[in-house]
Amino acid sequence: MPDLKNLTLNFGPQHPAAHGVLRLILEMNGEVIERADPHVGLLHRGTEKLAETKPFNQSIGYMDRLDYVSMMCNEHAYVMAIEKLLGITPPIRAQYIRVMFDEITRILNHLLWLGAHGLDIGAMTVFLYAFREREDLLDCYEAVSGARMHATYYRPGGVYRDLPNAMPQYATSKWRSEKETRKMNESREGSLLDFLEDFISRFPGKVDEYETLLTDNRIWKQRTVGIGVVSPERALALGFTGPMLRGSGVAWDLRKKQPYEVYDKLDFDIPIGVNGDCYDRYLVRMEEMRQSNQIIKQCISWLRANPGEVLLADHKVTPPSREHMKDDMESLIHHFKLYTEGYSVPAGEVYSAVEHPKGEFGIYLVSDGANKPYRLKIRAPGFSHLASLDEMSRGHMLADVVAILSSQDIVFGEIDR
Repeated sequence: MPDLKNLTLNFGPQHPAAHGVLRLILEMNGEVIERADPHVGLLHRGTEKLAETKPFNQSIGYMDRLDYVSMMCNEHAYVMAIEKLLGITPPIRAQYIRVMFDEITRILNHLLWLGAHGLDIGAMTVFLYAFREREDLLDCYEAVSGARMHATYYRPGGVYRDLPNAMPQYATSKWRSEKETRKMNESREGSLLDFLEDFISRFPGKVDEYETLLTDNRIWKQRTVGIGVVSPERALALGFTGPMLRGSGVAWDLRKKQPYEVYDKLDFDIPIGVNGDCYDRYLVRMEEMRQSNQIIKQCISWLRANPGEVLLADHKVTPPSREHMKDDMESLIHHFKLYTEGYSVPAGEVYSAVEHPKGEFGIYLVSDGANKPYRLKIRAPGFSHLASLDEMSRGHMLADVVAILSSQDIVFGEIDR
């Protein structure tokens, strides 16, 4: 037998399985990992410091760009922090819309994760399946905000505007016949809520398709069962949150334990794992998509039955309508002041957290009474998970590092901030 030699291997930052600009330095004994050293900072944009130089409203768009797969959930934590300092509560309809879009975002996040996780482990088909459903939900983002990803839809005091009564439709082209176009537009004839209702009726069947491809697939199980095992005690000690923590069997979810908005009025379950391995984390996320589907269904029913305001009428914090702004001098002044100088937030400090698709996403905000934050600190869920990669990878093979890293569902925008 030849002697095994120690090897130091650079994994990334341009590796296709590195989920962003991660550079891992792996110390290996043959094929076995002895140490994994994650290097961060290659994407650093100084988001926290930039936010401290701008009025509160102007940083909502920065939040979208942190975890660029869970856009509206990032906005939610930031907007809630401002609302706590201002002492305002958004209208109940706005709260239901926020919860609905949080869950749409959770499905969007988990679909991208599932497709990427599948590709990393060698299952290509599921990537194409997952992106088919993502397109429909990104159309919902676009319908309410005008942007497919970076929505800037949540605002202190509510949401930017109410749900639209019409959906964008496909047009006939040289690539698409009139008959095909008509079929594609069948679910787009009504309002956004009609479109979503059609989506949630067929989505559980699509999740069944993903599970048929993967859940009992023997190659999938060989690559994920018993890989990257984390005990419940260790998961808590390492600061895990979200599916990483629940995959280890700890039933912690802010939507149940510290309810915000209208989550306490909704009926849903929190899936938890048993073994704390890559396979359990996969199963938890699959069930989370089904539960999110149930939450969206309840929100649609409530929103249909309860029209109302979606933004507070306090024009010191929320802008007047375009119509009033062009017709009324006082509204014009409010508009001008709001978009040039913003609003001053009472001095104080607040921590606001949401159950982001990846875990607990928190915003620690300090105000000194000015129109911009004195200090903004982002608690990114992925940072704690990446820190555990060394411990989770030791003793595993090189190919397992890819599966473990992928099961953490890391996006570098929030880690490097």
